[in-house]
Amino acid sequence: MRKIFSPLVFLLIAAAFNCKNADNDIPEKPAIRPPVIQNPSPVALSPEESMKTMHLPEGYRLELVAGEPMVQEPVAIVWDGNGRMYVAEMLTYMQDIEATDENAPVSRIVRLEDTNGDGKMDKRTVFIDSLVLPRMMLALDDRLIVQETYSCNLYTYRDSDNDGIADQKVQVYHDDTPDTRNLEHQKSGLVWNLDNWIYTTSQIRYKWTGDQLKIDSLEDVPSGQWGLGNDDYGRLFLSSAGGEVAALGFQQMPAYGELDFENDQYEDDFHAPWPIIATPDVEGGKKRLREDSTLNHFTASCGQTVFRGDRLPAGMKGDLFICEPVGRLIRRANVLNREGMRVVRNAYDKAEFLASSDMNFRPVNMATGPDGCLYIVDMYRGIIQEGNWTGPKSYLRPQIQRFGLDKNIGRGRIYRVVHEAIPPDTQKPNMLNASAAQLVQYLSHPNGWWRDNAQKLLIVRNEQSVVPALKQIVLDEPSFWDDLIFWKDKPSLLGRIHALWTLDGLQAVDRPFLWQVMKDQSPELRRMAVWISEAYIKAKGQDVFLQLTKLVSDPDTDVRTQLAQSLRYSTPEKAKPMLEVMIKADSSRKGMVYQAAQMTMGHLTTTLPVEVQTDHLKEADRALVLKGAENFKSLCSSCHGADGKGLQFGGSGMVAPPLAGSKRVNGDPGKLIRIVLSGLTGPIDGKEYPSIMPPMLNSNDEWLAAVLSYIRTNLGNSASTIQPADIKKVRDVVGRRWDPWTLEELEKEGK
Repeated sequence: MRKIFSPLVFLLIAAAFNCKNADNDIPEKPAIRPPVIQNPSPVALSPEESMKTMHLPEGYRLELVAGEPMVQEPVAIVWDGNGRMYVAEMLTYMQDIEATDENAPVSRIVRLEDTNGDGKMDKRTVFIDSLVLPRMMLALDDRLIVQETYSCNLYTYRDSDNDGIADQKVQVYHDDTPDTRNLEHQKSGLVWNLDNWIYTTSQIRYKWTGDQLKIDSLEDVPSGQWGLGNDDYGRLFLSSAGGEVAALGFQQMPAYGELDFENDQYEDDFHAPWPIIATPDVEGGKKRLREDSTLNHFTASCGQTVFRGDRLPAGMKGDLFICEPVGRLIRRANVLNREGMRVVRNAYDKAEFLASSDMNFRPVNMATGPDGCLYIVDMYRGIIQEGNWTGPKSYLRPQIQRFGLDKNIGRGRIYRVVHEAIPPDTQKPNMLNASAAQLVQYLSHPNGWWRDNAQKLLIVRNEQSVVPALKQIVLDEPSFWDDLIFWKDKPSLLGRIHALWTLDGLQAVDRPFLWQVMKDQSPELRRMAVWISEAYIKAKGQDVFLQLTKLVSDPDTDVRTQLAQSLRYSTPEKAKPMLEVMIKADSSRKGMVYQAAQMTMGHLTTTLPVEVQTDHLKEADRALVLKGAENFKSLCSSCHGADGKGLQFGGSGMVAPPLAGSKRVNGDPGKLIRIVLSGLTGPIDGKEYPSIMPPMLNSNDEWLAAVLSYIRTNLGNSASTIQPADIKKVRDVVGRRWDPWTLEELEKEGK
């Protein structure tokens, strides 16, 4: 029985509780952009010297975690459950302007440890060597899942004798088909998300099934490039350097298709970065520069993350951070909820969270660390563009040579962002050795890194013993008195959410339990319950639809949006009545619920266009076109749009020319092949575009034939397919031409 206290005692306890949770509620000062450095020096600086060139808002500072020679050419970091950091090093990336020996198997993953707890790494071992440009890592338990560039295979690596070197390698996903795309356009990610799917930046996601990865191919998904972020509620954030879009794909999960609101989801002039250094080495050339020679639009946006830690000011939590290595800066973006639609805005007025005047500062990735701080991966090098964009006649090559940027190689730094008023968490993780009960407690940790790892480890271990405790946590309804009793170990809302998804990962969510969660006071719990109910929706059980019908008019927009999205796994006769109610409720036809419901309605009542438009083809050509559709969605759509009509962002015109109805697409196949092999530059039909069409000489004939066949037979076009032999014929004539064509040159070319 709980003891009864006087009202005064209750108030004192409440005050103490609230103060404990308000430690990080620190007022922040705005970022102030210093004068632009017009003639920056290309000379490489030491980490200590480089940090002096970096401007952050007052109260923030950087601390060096690791620098060369401890790390070299770092591109990604992850931590295992014991807080050991794994760093992927692309040792062969652009070691000269020609990208000589870039694909040599000499790259590696190193393991770093902080043995004395001062925040700086002091122990290093080469965990895996002889790799080809490692790009994807996921710390599973004491195993590390790794994928290399150009490969679709995934392996786990384990150090069984604790010497810091992996000695066990097991293939957990098998696909020998090579990915021949340019390395900048290949997938990245491997993020174990809240919903227990492991996401990438392409149409592929995986699920851990005990000892292997099960693949799921998604349709009509947003396509990102380098980097993938997720927030506390499982929402994903992508970026597209090719499409010059700093943030995309965050309105809904990729399993529900691509939904963006173009300019409406960006506040003010979101696409304009604010460097403090002149930017001569931008691939788009002078049209991408302001009068003061600074970058006027995001172009290399990548490595984004949502800050989910607890050792920086509370207002920073949930903000999206985006690397812009060409601009030498990091954008902090607030993520706003406008009636279900997410809107991103720069957190500062014509300034950035971090901006450097060091020409070699190249932030390429970020992550929330076990200590609750924000970590930055700085590749620290001269060239940041792949060789396809540095050819002999490119805009970049003379700029690189003028500044000697090709000489700065073999370096790299990892920093953490700290705040003067909040010390980093010094608790050293020991989660790989933690009991199941301890892991359950970590599900309510204020740092998302701990919650994610606790959930993942409980599922990987298949800890069925914790199911009763998890159910109790999920169903713990908050009350006034509970909040006042300081000795009661109450789960947080996020702890309850993680407990629910842990149950889902343990396959321990039964129908009566789920129906009970659907009635929870928290809209976030109700939304998660709808999300999890998709397994029952697919099974077409009548009981699930009876429960979902009760949520059609839920007061929370996000709950109704989730319902509209999840109904795509239903049948039209079950889903349409609910969808129609949600559609009619929005007379403006602009809201998130309306858009999600309309998308689901279309999905349930139409057939994929690519399937319709291949019916007239021979079986071999049909297979070629279907493969080409996948290739197009994974690469080309980021610039040309999913419908081939082009993309327009930030009021800056089209990113790339439309393909739908294009005379070059429907015309001479020889000229079209020349364009994809060597690229295209200059005005196109009287219009200027921010970037050139890059050469794709490194893509194989089969891949190019497939994507060109899809483009010519779909997207409103009606030309013939193109075979791999056609590609080879033109390739034999063109040779290794890296200089993009102009339309004038193409007119002079025959088949």
